[in-house]
Amino acid sequence: MIKNETIEDFDDDALYEHYKFEVTKGQVPLRIDKFLMNFIENTTRSKIQSAAEQGHIFVNDVVVKSNYKVKPNDVIRMMLTHPPYENLIGPENIPLNIVYEDDQLIVINKEAGMVVHPGHGNYTGTLVNALAFHFENLPMNSSERPGLVHRIDKDTSGLLVVAKTEHAMAYLSKQFAAKTSDREYIALVWGNVIDDEGTIEGNIDRHVSNRMQMAVFLDEDKGKPAVTHYKVIERFGYVTLVSCKLETGRTHQIRVHMKHIGHTLFNDERYGGNLILKGTTFTKYKQFIDNCFKVLPRQALHAKTLGFQHPTTKEFMSFDSQIPDDIVACIEKWKTYSTANDYDTLEE
Repeated sequence: MIKNETIEDFDDDALYEHYKFEVTKGQVPLRIDKFLMNFIENTTRSKIQSAAEQGHIFVNDVVVKSNYKVKPNDVIRMMLTHPPYENLIGPENIPLNIVYEDDQLIVINKEAGMVVHPGHGNYTGTLVNALAFHFENLPMNSSERPGLVHRIDKDTSGLLVVAKTEHAMAYLSKQFAAKTSDREYIALVWGNVIDDEGTIEGNIDRHVSNRMQMAVFLDEDKGKPAVTHYKVIERFGYVTLVSCKLETGRTHQIRVHMKHIGHTLFNDERYGGNLILKGTTFTKYKQFIDNCFKVLPRQALHAKTLGFQHPTTKEFMSFDSQIPDDIVACIEKWKTYSTANDYDTLEE
């Protein structure tokens, strides 16, 4: 019967691993098709159930049906008959905003809306596709992605560095791991951030119930350590402009840490920032927020500065970028609104 089949029962070239997840310790029993729906973007439950019927979903290397209930520490793998799309990287003639380049590295100012690397639902149009067109023989990182030392989210704009040689990849990756690189982000967040500056610490891992989100865990046994330093730039009553400096580089770190302290990023749909989280019930205020969302149709986050030691010259290099027009326009709207409505009365 299919439930007795293991990965070893299939030919080496018959199936390719597309997804691999390790269930966290706090996971409650949940059907695997529902569990995977929370993990995999741009898919349907019927497609996941179909994969299970074909014997393509394994738990601890044993084939399971779609009604299998996952439990803590299970290792789930989805194996399909074709190679993962991210391994089939096609070069695409997509313009890149290159702010610096030499024989070792490239610094790019990524526009909001561009996915960094191919993945489920985003097989083309990514930064990696563009890199494959403009540069040859970029070194692979530990995830087999050419040139990438680090990444930023699709709807986050800003600076990132790309390695052109194996030496540069190893040297730069070590700096990011050792927390010696310098990264500052600009973010507009909901609420009046009371303290002028502060530090947020808390391990980050997948949210227990919503696997598309990350969450902060105070239990040291869960997730990976993450540290974010923030400083208030300007207050607008119902929202605050802040600078965030990263010690670590976890998935969605700033988005998760700011939400953890009660200040979700403005218009961050995944974390609820596309709702009116602070303010009044007046119709004019709701219209104002809708206009802000139209001006800035993404989370208000920009990777403004980037600094690191050069792989060969050992010089510490610093790069700065302008805040994009959409974030600037949203900030200007808030400045006008807070001034017209008296800043003091807006504070909560």
